[in-house]
Amino acid sequence: MSEPAPLAGTRSERIQRLQIGLFGIGAMVMLVGLADVVISRAQLTEAEAVPEAAPTVEATESTAPRDPLADAGVVPELPPEPTATPSQSATQPTQDVPPPASRTDAPAE
Repeated sequence: MSEPAPLAGTRSERIQRLQIGLFGIGAMVMLVGLADVVISRAQLTEAEAVPEAAPTVEATESTAPRDPLADAGVVPELPPEPTATPSQSATQPTQDVPPPASRTDAPAE
């Protein structure tokens, strides 16, 4: 009867080492496949993206900073500076009296 080599171990130990090795190789194959999927998805996304899109309108400097609460509708939007407006009675006639009519077609006397 021949004795097995001292490093070979018993049959169950050899099968266990074989299973661990096959599991390790399978895990590496799955890891490489996952990395390939991630890289190909990133390249596809980058290819579909608009490269360095230029703005369609020229940027203009805003005269006043935006108010986020007014944009959201929480508070009413107020003008940034009070503007001087003429009094309403001086610019518009009162509504209870009609304005005088000018008669250009009236006969001269």
